[in-house]
Formats: sequence, C-alpha cells, structure tokens
Amino acid sequence: MKQNHLITAIACIALFFVYDSCRAQITNSPDLPSVKKAIKKTNALYFNLFAKKDGAIVDLYTEDASLLAPNAPSIFGRKALKKDFEDTFAAGKVKGVKFQSGNIYGDGKEYVTEEGTWQVFDTGGKLLDDGKYLKLWKLTKTGWKIFRDSFNSNHKAQ
Repeated sequence: MKQNHLITAIACIALFFVYDSCRAQITNSPDLPSVKKAIKKTNALYFNLFAKKDGAIVDLYTEDASLLAPNAPSIFGRKALKKDFEDTFAAGKVKGVKFQSGNIYGDGKEYVTEEGTWQVFDTGGKLLDDGKYLKLWKLTKTGWKIFRDSFNSNHKAQ
C-alpha cells in the first residue's frame, strides 16, 4: 500500500513539473504581434531595396536560405541568391515586388511561418503577376531573417 502512495506522489510531482514547464514556455514565448511587426518592416524594406535594385536585399536572408520558386531548381545560399537578384535586376523587366503579410504561425522562439500574398510590377507600375507565398523566418543574432521562401502565381504558366 505504501508503494502505491509513493508512486502516486512521484506521479503528482512529475505532473506538477511538466505543467509548470509548459506554463513557463507559454508565459515566456515571444509576442507574435511584435514578430509580425518586425516581418512587415522587413517586407517593406525588401520592396524598397528591390525597387532600387540594391544587392543588400540578400542580407534579409539567412546565410543558408533557400528560394523555392515555381518551375525552377531551388536557389540555396546568399551567393546564389545574390546572382539570382543580379540577373533579375539586369533583365530590367521588374520594378518592384510587394508583399501583403497574412497570418504568422509558430511559437516565435526560433522559427515562424508567414503566409501572405505578393504582387510584381513592371517598370511602369503595371501589375505583371500576383500570387501567394509561405516564408519560414529564422531568428538570428541580428533579428528575423528569411530562411525559406516559397511562392507561386495565381495564374497559369504561359
């Protein structure tokens, strides 16, 4: 009988520590609205850097980022991203990209996922294409950076 009480007492103590740990994780989790605010700020900076054809745009990505564009191989790392942006800027067809952030998912500790829509404009400001995206953001020493960037068009490929 004493052994049953001892097992029950140990189980209760273990449950208390599990509950307390879970409560602490919820209490100490970052404020997702502030994460969303930081992401919106970075998306606005992305738009401005893209419009100026500024290569600093790659600094918005982690060193080991991947761009997962439709109908193309993955682009991995800042060096490859830099070349992709340079090629896009040199083509001279696209003037700007705009993001409309929707939901942010995750615990905000190391990664969050952003779901939203995008638009691409030509040099005259005309809408060229639009679609949706998912971005996986990673918290780095210098703030939230794009770790994975995946998107697709709302229109059929031509």
